[in-house]
Amino acid sequence: MSINYRNITLFALMGVALALTGMFQSWTLALTIINMALISAVMALGVNMQWGYAGIFNVGIMGFTAIGGLAAVLIAMPPVPEAWAAGGIGALTGLMMGAATIFAAIIVYKRMQPGKLRGLTIFVVLAGGYWLASMVYGPSTHAISRVDPAVTGFLGGLGLPVILSWPVGALMAAGLAFVVGKVALGLRSDYLAIATLGISEIVIAVLKFEVWLTRGVNNVSGIPRAVTRPVELQNREWIQSMAERTGFSVSEMARIVELVSYAALFVVVLGILIWLAEKALNSPWGRMMRAIRDNEVAARAMGKDVTRRHLMIFILGSATCGLAGAMMVTLDGQLTPGSYEPLRFTFLIWVMVIVGGSGNNWGSVLGAMAIWFLWVQAEPAGRWFMDFVTSWMYDGSAVREHLLTQAAHTRLIIMGAALLLMLRFAPRGLIPER
Repeated sequence: MSINYRNITLFALMGVALALTGMFQSWTLALTIINMALISAVMALGVNMQWGYAGIFNVGIMGFTAIGGLAAVLIAMPPVPEAWAAGGIGALTGLMMGAATIFAAIIVYKRMQPGKLRGLTIFVVLAGGYWLASMVYGPSTHAISRVDPAVTGFLGGLGLPVILSWPVGALMAAGLAFVVGKVALGLRSDYLAIATLGISEIVIAVLKFEVWLTRGVNNVSGIPRAVTRPVELQNREWIQSMAERTGFSVSEMARIVELVSYAALFVVVLGILIWLAEKALNSPWGRMMRAIRDNEVAARAMGKDVTRRHLMIFILGSATCGLAGAMMVTLDGQLTPGSYEPLRFTFLIWVMVIVGGSGNNWGSVLGAMAIWFLWVQAEPAGRWFMDFVTSWMYDGSAVREHLLTQAAHTRLIIMGAALLLMLRFAPRGLIPER
């Protein structure tokens, strides 16, 4: 296999940009960008599997990422015995009654002949089941949320190592993708986009308002770390020795070591995913997926089960996004349902895939790193630019103060301009699909 010096140069330039950030701004900032870029690269890989391999237009990335983040809470947070005693069993019983109601309605739909009687029976089953479930579920969840709401007010989790939440987050996102795919994958691409976006909003609404599960907008903080905390590292002799040799403070050196440890974990995960994705893409299965993407009618004529293959790749891509969501919450140490917005967790990931080169796994990684770097640096760059162009104005100028206040919004202008330039001069991305 020939060496592609162009691709190596692009990654090297990205490394130089990160090194300059560390030298002229802060090594903590540079490592934070690297960690978030690695997590974004995992998300971009998931979207690239769906769009680049099979042409599935998923605009619900935010929902699958949030489900992965929820896994970190359910796995790593310790259980709250008082909340379980107050209404834990009742809440779970209510959920099971709701699931049984839906299952019963499905059985009625399949067993009865079409007609008004079937419709009326389904309505009675759903309404009655909802009423019975709410009678159990509502009082139980209210009792849970009243248990020390300033600190807990939710059931907690299993108290297991947080790193176990990463595969669990992938499995939870895969389960959601199976349900969504069964319902929505038969739709046309634009309707599929609307459906996935709507379902992701439903997921975020559940995380915000089901306080007994996620504390809602009160957020879940203090999630156990996957590596040693900086506070604990500061007392280590080797940390103090490194701080003396490098000139950093002990607290800053401890923070740098923590970020490097996280980066090592994320690199391992990303490396495994890229290896598996490359093996799959270059296998007969990968060639079949690209054939379905390029000409679905011809693939059906050759006997390929297109719907089944679409469901498979939709589940794989969504599971990858769920994995990234669990990794992100682990890095942040908290779950904040209000922070999940389409701009950050859907639009930005799509920009990464498009700029990097859809259909190319390495392009998705490069696009994630470049776009996240630009996303972080655009705000200070915009403020510097506004300060420079208004430097001739007198102090206290209303125009100058307004422009400086709105400088943060130049980030959106810069991102839009970058996307337009890429679509104009490199429509296939930085590393195009071969």
